[in-house]
Amino acid sequence: MPNFFTENSDIQFHFNRIDIKEVVDIAEDNYEQAKEFNFAPHNYEDAKENYYKVLEIIGDISGNYINERSSGVDEEGAHFVDGKVIYASGTLENLKRLSQADLMGMILPRRFGGLNFPFTMYMIGIEMVSRADASLMNIFGLQDIGDTINKFGTEEQREKYLPKFCTGEHTGAMALTEPDAGSDLQAVKIHAYQDENGQWRLRGMKRFITNGNGDVLLVLARSEPGTKDGRGLSMFACHADSTVKVRRIENKLGIHGSPTCELQFNDTPCELVGQRKLGLIKYVIDLMFRARMGVSAQALGVSQAAYEEALKYAKEREQFGKPIYDIPVVTNMLIDMRVSLETCRSLFYNAAQCVDLKEKIDEKINKLKAKGEPFTEENKKLKELTKLANFLTPLSKYTITEASNKITYDSLQIHGGTGYMKEFKVERLARDARITNIYEGTSQLQIVAAIGGVINDILKDHFAQKAAKEYKGALQRLNNYLKEIRVIFEDSLHYVIEKKDSTFQDVAAKDLVELYSYLYIGYLVLEEAEEDPRKVFIANRYIINSLSNAQKNAASIKNELFNDLLHADKILV
Repeated sequence: MPNFFTENSDIQFHFNRIDIKEVVDIAEDNYEQAKEFNFAPHNYEDAKENYYKVLEIIGDISGNYINERSSGVDEEGAHFVDGKVIYASGTLENLKRLSQADLMGMILPRRFGGLNFPFTMYMIGIEMVSRADASLMNIFGLQDIGDTINKFGTEEQREKYLPKFCTGEHTGAMALTEPDAGSDLQAVKIHAYQDENGQWRLRGMKRFITNGNGDVLLVLARSEPGTKDGRGLSMFACHADSTVKVRRIENKLGIHGSPTCELQFNDTPCELVGQRKLGLIKYVIDLMFRARMGVSAQALGVSQAAYEEALKYAKEREQFGKPIYDIPVVTNMLIDMRVSLETCRSLFYNAAQCVDLKEKIDEKINKLKAKGEPFTEENKKLKELTKLANFLTPLSKYTITEASNKITYDSLQIHGGTGYMKEFKVERLARDARITNIYEGTSQLQIVAAIGGVINDILKDHFAQKAAKEYKGALQRLNNYLKEIRVIFEDSLHYVIEKKDSTFQDVAAKDLVELYSYLYIGYLVLEEAEEDPRKVFIANRYIINSLSNAQKNAASIKNELFNDLLHADKILV
């Protein structure tokens, strides 16, 4: 009976070393909630024990139920019949089982029936569900809709919407994208207006909406007539009543169990969430932080599944009188897959803790403000955490989703011709992975989001501190390699800045971001190698490869390869 939590040694490693005491202290009101809820933790150790038990349940459900139905869900897919979206039968069964286990409100407050889980622990759950069925994550992972209402809505809105999220009676969707407003959400046109009775209503179209058939929709709409940018957008919540028409669901390459809908709002009654004009610049940005991390967890789960399939097949498949596992070129692929998977997980859970703490410090500041108490130190900490989260979130999505595409591709390659056949799971995994570096912001947009932090060298002090440390034994050699990468990065950055050419900076951005990622991830895995001998090989392989890749990145920047890009308008004709 597989358990995707207890049997995954790397997830166990990260769970045991994750330190979110400050997050939990704030989330549990310094454990005052235990006085009101008998199942709330009394201290941090109690909390982590509770998290372990719940994640063990998710690991069991994922490994023994969701995973077993995933092929059937992919084959059946979501249906569109007489204007209604119908989930695949396996999806319905999975959602029922998750609801029965009280897991549909993991991150929502206990007073509404939720589990009050920290974001980091929720992400572990998301990874496991995604490993079992990536398409189910796109329904299970939309608990963030409820979280947004909880953060920015009124108490009346919380009481109206959150209890049914927690029971699983309602699922949600974030309706952001439009035909002419994909990544550029400032171009949103759907109209929000107040009728003669002051009731807000929505009129217009949304497209490519994940789980657009959800019961509760968070809609980004233009509330300020005459505006054309993000300052005219507000956030609205509505029920998917008869005024919301699902025009179609998309026929997609992968994640077939997740319906992607085109929606038409016909004077739909809705409620303003938070303040007018802050829909994009505050609420969607907060929501996108979590959505991009959720997709990173999804990609990580798919990567784990693909690696397991490749390893199993390589040990079973014999060619030339021996398992292909023993053929060095295949073995090397498997090793690279494992190193990529584990380093991505190191980056991801480090980033998740940063986002978690950022959100909780923000929550603490709001509580201090309400009490009229000072919050200078907390505000200073929030600024630093926000700066770091603004960098690590796009870096994680870029790195992990690109790696997932490579891992699933290599897994299919190891399977050979059989992997191309639908009878083999890896064929579905390769299709499911493909969307991860596209939706919630393409890889190219993640580079754009991350480059500012790289240009400003926001981790300069962090890297200097790590470089000055003496690592034990042979690990110091790896520190020296990271110092070399640091020199390569500084030299490359200086080269780009000295050109004083913003266009050149834009086209060099990918290489600069990758150079910075080698340093950040490299020091993460080096620290892990000091704690656990199992991680020494991972750190060694990753850092040595990174030094080689860093030299390639620097060469790309300096050899004027980008000159063609600077004159693309004359070449691409």
